Amino acid sequence: MNPFSNITKMFKVILFIPSVHNMGKLLIGCSGWNYGSRPEENGGWIGVFYPDKETKRLRHYSEFFDTAEMDASFYERFYNSMTKGTFIGMSRATPAGFQFSVKVPETITHKKRLDVKKNVLKDFEAFLEKISPLRIANKLGAILIQLPPSFTVSEFKNVELFLNELSAFSNIYSESSHGYESTTSHDYQYALEFRHPSWKTEGPWELLRHYDIASVVTDSPKKENLEFLSETIVTTADHSVVRFHGRNIKGHYWYNYLYNKEELEPWVEKIDKIKEQTKVLRIYFNNHYGGKAVINALEFKEMLGFKLSEKEASKLESAKSYLGKLNV
Repeated sequence: MNPFSNITKMFKVILFIPSVHNMGKLLIGCSGWNYGSRPEENGGWIGVFYPDKETKRLRHYSEFFDTAEMDASFYERFYNSMTKGTFIGMSRATPAGFQFSVKVPETITHKKRLDVKKNVLKDFEAFLEKISPLRIANKLGAILIQLPPSFTVSEFKNVELFLNELSAFSNIYSESSHGYESTTSHDYQYALEFRHPSWKTEGPWELLRHYDIASVVTDSPKKENLEFLSETIVTTADHSVVRFHGRNIKGHYWYNYLYNKEELEPWVEKIDKIKEQTKVLRIYFNNHYGGKAVINALEFKEMLGFKLSEKEASKLESAKSYLGKLNV
């Protein structure tokens, strides 16, 4: 039984929530930056974006983008080796105003499935403590809670209880840590990404809106039946996150895909509408294989009406030329 069966209205159109914020801040970047091989080898960024293997990647990346999504924090094998020093280094390598959106570890979302009975709040507290140097440096963007594809609407109680506990926990943690004074969980900006079509109903959006959690808007292959996350633009918080995963349908690698401008064009109007409703809109291109995300992020920035600097325009053309000579 659908736990939201009492709600009959399905979101099949773009929903606009009135807002006093006429124009939100826009940040565009890529999902990840530490791709240290060549495109023709393992889909890396050497040659297409980074000049050579000796290039300090994050520092170079931040010369072209003002935000990055950190995916490595999701994977247990990488996350377990990270320390506060990892995030101190990230902060020092980037200029003022740069933001990192950080993905919540898989232990919390995939292994424990947000189940508060399995001490996920303790895991979450350790996560916030570990990434705290970003917050102290004012470089923490959104905290991305990505559900596994198998996480259906039948488990909505897990989400509801987790968000309820998270709201109270965030208040306490914000007030007690690092000398910050806060009376609201808005001190952190959370975003939740659904990945199963059963969430296509109004209830989840109302739940997110209640806790001021952004619903992640995504673009992904049609065969995943997740079009409702791109066709339906639901603003549930005062910030928003859009993720372009790519549309590759060969194998499991969505992200090995280069969007053409015709595919990105419909998103221009959507982005303009979201900007009108939120204080901050973060856009990430996750089609990182072979540096394709770099090309699409710069192209999309230009499509949104921003004039690329000479340096950005040169990098875009060289990246397109480099990939154009390869079959990756």
